[in-house]
Amino acid sequence: MQKLFFLFFALIITFSSLYSQQETHNNNILFIGNSLTYTNNLPLLVKKYAKQKGIEINTKMIAFPNYAIQDHWNDGQVQKLISSKKYDFVILQQGPSSQSDGRKMLIEYGGKYSSLCKLNEAKLCYFMVWPSLNYYHTFDDVIKNHKDAASIYSSILLPVGKVWKNYIDSSRDNEYYSSDGFHPSIKGSQIAAKIIVEHLFQ
Repeated sequence: MQKLFFLFFALIITFSSLYSQQETHNNNILFIGNSLTYTNNLPLLVKKYAKQKGIEINTKMIAFPNYAIQDHWNDGQVQKLISSKKYDFVILQQGPSSQSDGRKMLIEYGGKYSSLCKLNEAKLCYFMVWPSLNYYHTFDDVIKNHKDAASIYSSILLPVGKVWKNYIDSSRDNEYYSSDGFHPSIKGSQIAAKIIVEHLFQ
């Protein structure tokens, strides 16, 4: 009887440990982008907002000035990170991509990331950004190109840009932009973090 008790207890400990490891593993996020991601340390804001919702996550950011997803791919570092199988979500962010060349890159290189993510059991996510205020008239193309790219690869769409546009159009307030008219203000980054968490863990 005593042996059965200890066996039962050991099984409980084992399953609890496995469950805990799985829960931790399922919340690892890799951010790949440029200054629109590292301004205000968006991954940290995502982590803080998730924690408010009772969700523990781990993040890693690979982001450099003026980088596109093609540049990251050509560097080769992101392939190694994704292939490590440590990440459950891979969030891609590049510039507005309203023009045909930006759209082509979102789709062409998105395909490369998508194949690699599927091979390593990670979910690919498209972080929809926004144009500068000087090119606000291209916002609809930014939204469309990100939606199309995410749809082609059955990826998760993080529609930050769409939420920004809806708010700005209705309020006539540009407070989500910083003083340079392109990078996010702290409030803009906080809104982005909220949208990312809600769409990753809905």
